[in-house]
Amino acid sequence: MKVVIIGGVAGGATAAARIRRLDEQAEIVMLERSGFISYANCGLPYYIGGVIQDEEALTLQTPQGFWERFRIDARVRHEATAIDPAAKTVTVKNLETGAVTTEHYDKLLLAPGAHPTRPEVPGLDSQRLFTLRTVEDTLAIRAFVEREKPRTAVLAGGGFIGLELAENLAEMGVQVTIVQRQPQVMAPLDYDMATFLHAHLRQKGIALRLGAAVAGFRQAGETITTLVEGGEDLPADLAILAVGVTPESALAKAAGLTLGARGSIAVNDRMQTSDPDIYAVGDAVEITHLVSGKKTRIALAGPANKQGRVAADNLCGGDTRYPGAQGSSVIKVCDLTAAVTGLNERAAREAGLDYEKVVLSPMNHAGYYPGGRMMTMKVLYEKGTLRILGAQVVGYEGVDKRVDVIATAMQAGLKVTDLAQLDLAYAPPYASAKDPVNMAGFMAENIEKGLVKQFHWDQVAGLPRDGSVTLLDTRTPMEYSGGCAPGFVNIPVDELRQRLGEIDKTKPVYVMCQSGLRSYLACRILAQNGYDCYNFSGGYRFYASVMLDQLAAQSAFPCGVER
Repeated sequence: MKVVIIGGVAGGATAAARIRRLDEQAEIVMLERSGFISYANCGLPYYIGGVIQDEEALTLQTPQGFWERFRIDARVRHEATAIDPAAKTVTVKNLETGAVTTEHYDKLLLAPGAHPTRPEVPGLDSQRLFTLRTVEDTLAIRAFVEREKPRTAVLAGGGFIGLELAENLAEMGVQVTIVQRQPQVMAPLDYDMATFLHAHLRQKGIALRLGAAVAGFRQAGETITTLVEGGEDLPADLAILAVGVTPESALAKAAGLTLGARGSIAVNDRMQTSDPDIYAVGDAVEITHLVSGKKTRIALAGPANKQGRVAADNLCGGDTRYPGAQGSSVIKVCDLTAAVTGLNERAAREAGLDYEKVVLSPMNHAGYYPGGRMMTMKVLYEKGTLRILGAQVVGYEGVDKRVDVIATAMQAGLKVTDLAQLDLAYAPPYASAKDPVNMAGFMAENIEKGLVKQFHWDQVAGLPRDGSVTLLDTRTPMEYSGGCAPGFVNIPVDELRQRLGEIDKTKPVYVMCQSGLRSYLACRILAQNGYDCYNFSGGYRFYASVMLDQLAAQSAFPCGVER
């Protein structure tokens, strides 16, 4: 059997090695358009910033190494230009010599990945404008930075690449501005969770122009100006275009293969395309979202590697199935970590799901052990079924493990209330006896049992201020004096029982505290004394983060949060 693989990074390289482990006699040819195979896409920004100092550390394998270990013919700087499914051939151009040859195959695997999206705007040919996708891109940006020593940079896009580059350039002393069409960075997060990233980025000196679309670029001498629709243009020494990626599906389309979501290559759960002898994996393919059940495209290394293994098994005669992915991801943003799995609120609404959410702000480990840091968690679940729909966590240490636990629970089919009883490892330096994941389960359990009712940050502004409801802040007087939501009066939770007479029992009571715990305790006291009460989800810390972000975006003093 002869297998030709187009693309030699995550999915392609994984499949090639797996095929060899399954079939020692197979002839395997891997074609890679760039000059490197099996390289670490996710590490590229850290080489630019000098965190990764050795260029060779970016490549996990070389063509020579692939041959010596696996007897795989890995050809770099070779571009597949056409596929003939009827003749089972691939037309290949040697980019070094220009020679064109034809490779026959018995089985073909497409792992072409995706390329940086380049919107139709002027100025894309500027020598001071870069994209980041390959090792060559990385080397070019690093060479530019070392040679030109830019003092300012504009990053068009606030996703993974944009944020990681912003951090690395800022650490080098470059003044960075991020321009993002959406009103937030990191689209997998909900806006309210993204506000913690916004505040941290601003604290690190990184400017944000959110809700601003890039209209083009203009270079004059050593300055490249990013043109912003309806806003002030941004001159800088360097610009990076990182507004997303587009699947490399042109070859598949020209070969008559069926395409799927957003121009991706349609495959079944065996990673077969519409041609049973052609498989496809990685950033170019359409897959099933494990939570919504809808067809989608998830451009992440984890799914690509798993898909490569599945495709290899099947083209070698096996019957392995790829169930889909739920988009679990994590990113380091300066000192913060943000991680997600499954659906956010926007995606849940688009999927037509009736959901509930819990928001909490626990410590990463036992509070009495030194060095604890607070994180913020949001967990979504489906009403009725209690199926976990997704989770988002932003904080410092321990963020990734909480998301991974919830991601595992989701794939195992656990209900949100099952999180309460998960037996998780505990020691004071690592966690609390009631882990944040357990706490999310407890909170959902309380909601489902009717022990507490909630209200959320986007409902605060609409609460009556005419005396028809009671707005109650149960923090300490010192906490309250440092800032409160407009109209909320202060009765510390520890004084609540003896001051119940100050609260009108005929009016609904909306209760807030710093993190949501003391206001929950207050709600239990009130409810058992005949009050109709609602606990604020996430606490004042969560509310203040959103309010301050909205006002920072308007370049105004945060007057919406009383000082």
